[in-house]
Amino acid sequence: MRGKWMFKALVQKTLSVLPGSHHLNYLFQRHVTKGVQLSDQYFSDKLQHARDHIRLYRAHTGRNCPSSTIELGTGWYPIVPFYFYLCGAENVMTTDISRHCKPGFALETARRILDEIPDEPGFQDDRKAQLTAWLQTPKSDTRTMLSPLGIDYRVGDARQSGLPGDSVEFIHSNNTFEHVYPDILRDILKEFRRIGKPDGLHSHFIDMSDHFAHMDSSISIYHFLRYSEAQWKRIDNSIQPQNRWRLSQYHQLFRETGYQLITEEIRPGHKAQLEKEPLHSSYTSFDTADLAVSHAHVLLRSE
Repeated sequence: MRGKWMFKALVQKTLSVLPGSHHLNYLFQRHVTKGVQLSDQYFSDKLQHARDHIRLYRAHTGRNCPSSTIELGTGWYPIVPFYFYLCGAENVMTTDISRHCKPGFALETARRILDEIPDEPGFQDDRKAQLTAWLQTPKSDTRTMLSPLGIDYRVGDARQSGLPGDSVEFIHSNNTFEHVYPDILRDILKEFRRIGKPDGLHSHFIDMSDHFAHMDSSISIYHFLRYSEAQWKRIDNSIQPQNRWRLSQYHQLFRETGYQLITEEIRPGHKAQLEKEPLHSSYTSFDTADLAVSHAHVLLRSE
């Protein structure tokens, strides 16, 4: 294995077995890869996710904004939770397995949204005023500082939310599913089905490309499909795992956990690029179009 991707894989694999692995990874990304900066591209991508969540919610409910939401996978910057807050959501929960979102990151997110898209359609004037005033108040830890806005930041296992059944109107994620191993994702979906309202919606973006290709142009987005399960296990790491699932596998999991696929928007990927990749035998039985899909946005409802 060669290239920048190999260096990142080796570092993250090493960090994953050390005490305080997630903090060490934060230092590595901050000072080496610069991966924790709120780049223009990241900001734009997450804003588009938020807009698309709201677009599909409005199209399928006729309402402006859900009253209660849960986000799986907060990440470093809570862009989508702030967006829902500004649109009028009353209870916005965002949960992550690790404490990535630091107070400074939350402040930077709020300032940037107010500075760059203050006239976003759907934003409520009173919420913009509240957020502006909130920026001037003293801050402590992330969860405490977000609480006055009705944003509940939680770090823990999403399989055990502790929420009552049938209580959440809109559940969503942004390129998180691909980082969750299938057995765990199955249990998360079961929990989301339990806590979601019977007429609630579930909106999820899934990035099925090799994430190492995002920072190393020498490999394709299908590069990780050349490895056996055992080989990939040696490369993969617990800091930023990649399950390598294809769209048909997600479809099957949705059916098995009691979800109906309402609508789906996909990026078909690049078949010509895929054909150049020496696929491992475990992937040769997949339909080419299925293998090639790089991204999907699925809207689900409990059956």
